[in-house]
Amino acid sequence: MKKSRLIRRISNSLLLTSCVACLPQKSSATETGVGRPITGQQVTPYAGIVPNTDEWIVSWATIYYDGSLSASKRISTGDEVTAGLNYQVIYTIANLVKTWGVTLGGWNFASSIGVPVQYSNASSFNGLLRPDHGTQFADMFFAPVIAGYRLSPTDFTAFSLQIYAPTGAYNPNRLANAGQNTWTFTPNIAYTKLFPKHGIELTVNYGVEFYTTNGDTNYHNAPVSVLDVLALKRFKSGWSAGIVGGWIQQLGNDTGPTADLLDGAKGYSVGAGPMVGWAGKIGTTPVSANLRWVNEFASHARPGGNAVQLSLSATFE
Repeated sequence: MKKSRLIRRISNSLLLTSCVACLPQKSSATETGVGRPITGQQVTPYAGIVPNTDEWIVSWATIYYDGSLSASKRISTGDEVTAGLNYQVIYTIANLVKTWGVTLGGWNFASSIGVPVQYSNASSFNGLLRPDHGTQFADMFFAPVIAGYRLSPTDFTAFSLQIYAPTGAYNPNRLANAGQNTWTFTPNIAYTKLFPKHGIELTVNYGVEFYTTNGDTNYHNAPVSVLDVLALKRFKSGWSAGIVGGWIQQLGNDTGPTADLLDGAKGYSVGAGPMVGWAGKIGTTPVSANLRWVNEFASHARPGGNAVQLSLSATFE
């Protein structure tokens, strides 16, 4: 593969990495059962590589999640505790990444910001709570600095601090909220290994989410560990195919009046599924697209279900 073509693919994927990282997920006993990550959705191709180009990258990504928490598992929904919830979420984000075109001591840099809109539909089992749905702005996401380093000709790593601001719609009396009413800080590391001779890529993405206290409910979510991996095979046609998976694990007990009633259950979920992609040009503009499906086949004290993500991006000098 020519170097310029590889750089273009990496640039597009960098944007998707930044944008997908802020998709909402379901981390119980996180308040309402819906936290910030979704199993297998944070990792993207070339996530460990920050290109040294000076470019603007724009993207659009949508994730559809359909899951449920069984009636035997209780969660907090603001000021109440209920048993069992069904979720349908459609989360769409417009994202912008600026690669700096600066190299310092072997490090390359970029910055990212995203504005999301979310449709949420939530209902409790047996109609214990009134069903709720709505389309609202979700919490804005930004990464002031994404720093990447080339470990070897085929090994790369990238570090970032991803920040979610409480800008989304939130009402403690609603069951379906697009915002979480908390700041969230996620130190994140990504590693990419390339096998150019075989057109194969392995990428691992890991982060830990730290939440502030929800001032309206005095609920404090415990840190959440998020691990995602992917393996892709690329073809000369521009198409790629592979598998993607993830493991989300709550690291401690939630705290607060309603959290204390739940005994701070530590939730986890594990999922995997297929992924396909394409990278090329429309006219003279480099573009890429990726589609994945992840099935959560194991979960405890958090929802389990299926997620489908479609992402598109374009790179401009």
